[in-house]
Amino acid sequence: MSAPEPGSAETAQHCCDTMRRQLDWHCHRHADPYDCADAVLVYVVKFREYGLIIHDGGSSYIGIGYCPWCGTRLPESQRDRWFDELERKGIDPWEDEVPPEYEDGRWLEC
Repeated sequence: MSAPEPGSAETAQHCCDTMRRQLDWHCHRHADPYDCADAVLVYVVKFREYGLIIHDGGSSYIGIGYCPWCGTRLPESQRDRWFDELERKGIDPWEDEVPPEYEDGRWLEC
């Protein structure tokens, strides 16, 4: 097993132990948390965004601004900045290959 990438969910600092446990939880029957009704939370590294999973057969979630367990204000989502950065580089994320550093959160450390 390789070491987690910088900025990945495994190396991210979360606000409390309950948040970390929820994000680290893995189902023995479902590889994808969106397929498991017991998975409730997702952390999207590239956006530094937390959300409650919507179990509707897709990969949707509702972004949250505060931890449901400790009440800590969560970091502001970087979603808009991500799209702006890609547009500035001439990359269409719907059509073009997105560089790996924009998928694993390294772009936020530049």
